[in-house]
Amino acid sequence: MTTTTPIRSADPEQYETVRASVPARPRSPRAAAWAWVLRTEQRVLDVLARLGIPVLRLSLAFVYVAFGALKIAGLSPVGELVASMVPFLPETQAVIAMGVFEVVAGLLIAFGLFVPWVAAAQVVHLLGTFAVFLVYPALAYSDGNPLALTLTGEFIAKNIVLIAGLFVVAAFSRTRPSSR
Repeated sequence: MTTTTPIRSADPEQYETVRASVPARPRSPRAAAWAWVLRTEQRVLDVLARLGIPVLRLSLAFVYVAFGALKIAGLSPVGELVASMVPFLPETQAVIAMGVFEVVAGLLIAFGLFVPWVAAAQVVHLLGTFAVFLVYPALAYSDGNPLALTLTGEFIAKNIVLIAGLFVVAAFSRTRPSSR
């Protein structure tokens, strides 16, 4: 019985040539299946990387346009709440003004115009909605328990997700050359 030792050459090209000529060991079915899973996962991630930001941007735009249109049409279920948070304007004007802001902001985001600036304005707007927790705690919490949100409290709490989405959309709205 003879044993062979791998040829190690000082010449990397020769080593690679010899290595490439050695047939690959057959893979087990389990290893082949796992490799397929990893390749498929990478393909899915590549698609999601291309589509994620545009889909998030359009989703945020849709929410803003839809909610704003409801306010303009006088059909928003939070119209009275919005009006009460802007006491220096008559109720109808406050709700319509907020609706117009939301529709315009949503359209600008949808078309990718001034995204960082519009996102910043939307974040300020959304942060303002959290004032309801302080100004009208009875509307936001059940029996004064901050862990038991009412429907209004949940409606406002979801704004955290909108804020996070706006951060992401604004951050990826433009590619700039690195400062190196």
